Amino acid sequence: MTKLDSALWRDMIDHLRTRHAPICRQWFDDLQPLGLDGGLLTIHTDNAIQKNYLQRQCREQFNEAAQATTGALVAVQFVTPDTMPTKMPARSLTSTSQRTEPQPSGSSAVVGTSSAPTQSTTFESTTAYNNTKSAIFEDELILSPDYSFENFVTGPGNDLSYAAATAVSNQLGNAYNPLFIHGGVGLGKTHLLQAICQKVLHDNPGAQICYLSCETFVNQFLDCVQKGQMSSFRDRYRHVDLLVIDDIQFLANRDRSQEEFFHTFNALYQNTKQIVLSSDRAPSEIPQLEERLVSRFGWGLVTSVARPDYETRLAIVRAKAQVRGLDLPDDVICYIATRIDSNAREMEGAITTIQGHAALQHKPLDLALARKALGEQEPVAGKAQITLQVIIDAVTRYYNVRLGDLQSKRRHKSITEPRQICMWLARKHTRFSLEEIGGYFGGRDHTTVMHSIRTVESRMSMEQTYAQQVLAVESMFMEPSEN
Repeated sequence: MTKLDSALWRDMIDHLRTRHAPICRQWFDDLQPLGLDGGLLTIHTDNAIQKNYLQRQCREQFNEAAQATTGALVAVQFVTPDTMPTKMPARSLTSTSQRTEPQPSGSSAVVGTSSAPTQSTTFESTTAYNNTKSAIFEDELILSPDYSFENFVTGPGNDLSYAAATAVSNQLGNAYNPLFIHGGVGLGKTHLLQAICQKVLHDNPGAQICYLSCETFVNQFLDCVQKGQMSSFRDRYRHVDLLVIDDIQFLANRDRSQEEFFHTFNALYQNTKQIVLSSDRAPSEIPQLEERLVSRFGWGLVTSVARPDYETRLAIVRAKAQVRGLDLPDDVICYIATRIDSNAREMEGAITTIQGHAALQHKPLDLALARKALGEQEPVAGKAQITLQVIIDAVTRYYNVRLGDLQSKRRHKSITEPRQICMWLARKHTRFSLEEIGGYFGGRDHTTVMHSIRTVESRMSMEQTYAQQVLAVESMFMEPSEN
């Protein structure tokens, strides 16, 4: 086996971060190339969850990076500690002239192109968890290393669901059974479901876990009915330690599927096996769902996840950027958290968009690039564009304060005065609502913004010096542009 030179490996990772930034994660720095043999590059990763993510989401991109870096027709395979090759690399591949051309064997090509299906996930007991006999079925959803408890950001809208999920992962079948989590799109339901699975696998690699979507459950049920394989279907789902089903609302209006799931639920519950479900609404609000299922879903704990507040959104953006190894400036983080207030999935999409623009244009990740990437309109030629950031820049320069001070909870006059002026100017010169302005300045509500506006207006009418200060700040961004 030929050892891959460290410089080539760094070039390969740089290629991925430049050309395929959305798939890259911070833990890619911990990957280790074991060697190149017959056109097959073996890469070591820490665990089966990372391995599965790499195989299903990143194989083609790694193949491309390996071929671009080595100049040879190279394919990659990923291994975990218990599947590492026993032979150590014998020699080093350091330059183009030394690069090993792939052998014209069928095995190398197969490894690089078709070793795993693209729309399902499995941890085969014959590979990564061979020694521990872990069983996760083929048609399940992929577990992402991003969706761990460590990467989950808690706030007022999800702290109960988070606490319940951690309790369930530590006490399968004995904490809250079933655990039913409901809420809108992109609010963290799937993250919690996957975090439960990963924590259980970490603590007990031999646990039998089944994690899938409700649609998959229904489709498999119908296929087994048509093929006369119901005994196999029941054996698959009624003998696991943990059954996790996402989007259970898709059982609505499916009488035969509801009947089968009812019996599956009873079998697991009676054997003290854990059931975790998610939905976009509470059990009682799912249309055409049998009353007996609604009743059983409420046997354990029904909890919801709500839209994050401003401070939680700030933390989410920071966490999502950290997972990707990005060092986003504070003003970019604040911009994303202010612009997107709906859900974490859209925030992650915004980060991906900004990261992609920076990589393609070879520009730094700054506020100007973020605005352009997210579609903020360019200013009209010859006319200055007054944005919230322009106002903040003027205020922070005039009063010699930082943006972090304006967004903090500090109430010292040296901070509250420029903060109030910022809010007054933002209301006057931008189209942001009171809620949006308050959200930008530390998650304050609209009544705080209204109080600040009234305070500035009152002081301007009564204190000439104060009025001159406000007008001086305003003039800093109201000067006519030079042609």
